[in-house]
Amino acid sequence: MTQKTSHSKTFTKALPKNLFSGFVVSLIALPLGLGLALASEAPPISGIIAAVVGGLVVSILGGSNVTITGPGNGLVIVLLGAITTLGGGNMYQGYLFTLAAIVISGILMLLLGFLKLGRLADFFPASAIEGMLAAIGLGILSKQFHIMVGNNEASGSIVALLGKIPVAIVALFQNPDSSMLIAAAIGIISLLIMIFYSKIRNPFFHLVPAPMWILILSIGFSYFFVWTDAPYPMNDEYLVNIPDDAIRNMAFPDFSKILETDFILAVLAITLIASIESLLSIKAVDKLDPLSRRSNVNKDLKALGLATTLSGLVGGLNVVTVIARSSVNVNNGATNRSANLFHALFLVIFILLFQDQLRRIPLAALAAILVYTGYKLATPKTLQKIAKIGKEQILIFLATLLTTLFTNLITGISVGILVTFIVHVLMNKSMSLFLSHISKPNVLLFKENEGGNFYVSIKYFCNFLNFYKLKNKLDVIPETENVILDFSLCTFVDHTAMEGLENYAETFSKKGGSLEIIGLDKHGADSTHPFAIRKVLPIHKLKQIGRYFTKRQGLLESTAKELKWTYNAKKNKKTKFLSSFVFFRRRQIPYIYNTLSDKQGKYNLFDVEFTEGAFIAYEVVKTTVMHMQLEDEIPVFTLDKEGLLDFKYSLAGFKDIDLDDHPDFNKRFYLSGENPENIKALFTDELILFLESNLYYHIESNGSSLLILKKERLLSVTEIKAMLYFSKQLCELVSSTVVVSA
Repeated sequence: MTQKTSHSKTFTKALPKNLFSGFVVSLIALPLGLGLALASEAPPISGIIAAVVGGLVVSILGGSNVTITGPGNGLVIVLLGAITTLGGGNMYQGYLFTLAAIVISGILMLLLGFLKLGRLADFFPASAIEGMLAAIGLGILSKQFHIMVGNNEASGSIVALLGKIPVAIVALFQNPDSSMLIAAAIGIISLLIMIFYSKIRNPFFHLVPAPMWILILSIGFSYFFVWTDAPYPMNDEYLVNIPDDAIRNMAFPDFSKILETDFILAVLAITLIASIESLLSIKAVDKLDPLSRRSNVNKDLKALGLATTLSGLVGGLNVVTVIARSSVNVNNGATNRSANLFHALFLVIFILLFQDQLRRIPLAALAAILVYTGYKLATPKTLQKIAKIGKEQILIFLATLLTTLFTNLITGISVGILVTFIVHVLMNKSMSLFLSHISKPNVLLFKENEGGNFYVSIKYFCNFLNFYKLKNKLDVIPETENVILDFSLCTFVDHTAMEGLENYAETFSKKGGSLEIIGLDKHGADSTHPFAIRKVLPIHKLKQIGRYFTKRQGLLESTAKELKWTYNAKKNKKTKFLSSFVFFRRRQIPYIYNTLSDKQGKYNLFDVEFTEGAFIAYEVVKTTVMHMQLEDEIPVFTLDKEGLLDFKYSLAGFKDIDLDDHPDFNKRFYLSGENPENIKALFTDELILFLESNLYYHIESNGSSLLILKKERLLSVTEIKAMLYFSKQLCELVSSTVVVSA
């Protein structure tokens, strides 16, 4: 079989998964496309056009694998500003001028791709990017909150709109307008659905994404009045406006302002934010790719640029890579770009067949989705996360955030870059460190003869200004190799570089290689965070820093002494053994820590931190896990509480196994695996009685070891002791069953 035939067969075999994933993503893309367009003061259909054109073009010409394209959150306040400014009060005319700006911004993105400037995002400090995203989130939330509570007429700057939120809440209790009250009720209920959706543990409920539930319920609400012949309690101004014939009512760009300053600034702002959002999203989605592939960012930029130009020509918004929808795409089993194509085709079907239903959607329902989205971008947890890295990062974050809120995105990100540079100069008390070495080559790469490691030496400094030089070297090294990064000759390493290197370390680890950093022993940091700035300390300040245990860590150490086990609080990045378990499949696991181990190394209990998604959908989960190495091989199986994760395992190809003469067990537990007969033989009456008599635990076997966990949170020491006791008993029962069978 030729390689081409093999690829075709693999592609064809994966089509059902990608078709399903594309359908699920389209359920999210439909309300978001409508909502993002409305938030930008553009016609609702323009957001759908962007998603359709993006899906068609990028799926064919793009350089990424599992990304989804369409209108993005980051461009909402840019497009809103452009439409407002260029229109001079006439929002529709401003929309036509903005379409022209979108067309030209697409051409510029196309040029960026041809010029191989896909590394544009690498020149922006990480904390400044976080500040920009938070400002975008507040910008979305400020306007959409008022629409969510039925006030469609609210206007003003972001800061002014945020200040009016308390007034809008009070007005709800003073305004007798029934349409406004009904709209507000729908908006608030929709927001509650977004908030509590993830907390509902019914797998069938999760077959439909939260935004689509909002549409189903709000449209169903309107049909209730149709069926009861009662008058609908909301005016048309509170509902989505979709033209009767979308094709005949297409809008086309107006280029008459092409040489004016405001127009040029709008083009630059749209291009900058669209490029940054797309590049950051592509980078984040690559980390989620189950096949650990790396996207061709320059090829993707060209495809996004072409899609944006075509979208603008037919009345659509910008086309960018979107992280939230891409995360959903990966989590539903997508393996290639066809999922992006299918998502676009499903959107076309929705628009052609369900136009009447779309007109029944309340604006407040869409606004609630965007309020939640804006909050996720600007959640207070972001500031807490930044603060843990270092105090100086708070200054950079707030400078970018506040400047963006009071001016615009270009000024905001520019101030963020400037403040970052000033902070770095002040920390090093030297301007010459950066000015004299910025243009010098500071990265040396060669392969060592002994051991075959790739050795990379970094000199002078490594920050957002020159991190691309190090990345260029790392990108030429196969990810299956072992790399040593030596910073002993480097005076200063910033937060952006440290975070970027962590991403590289994860990628190398996934592909079977490794990336190890040395030479930072004489560098100090203002926090214990792994991404904190590292700066060489003067000799008189060098001293050993002791570790201060938390109360929980102290109790864990005492528990280890009681058991005559060992306790190690340090991080352990050897986590590949967890990837063989279904629970951790497609989850990013940078390290385990707080490890309790017996002397033989058979039992290991540890805390693990893993991540799911990114950007709006990014979530860090911490849990406590028990891992037990077995002496004999046993069947591969997964045991879980019935109805909790069975949908996920059914997607993985596993079916529920019913055990004869144990109806209560079958009702309570979901048992699945590759060899049902061998699994049934393992689950003796004694083992079943033990499982039924104890607290619920999630249990998995990969054939040679067992994995046990209780909750997706860290356990208390009392819970840990209970898990240890349960695990040892389980291991003994399983081992005795294998011995008897043998």
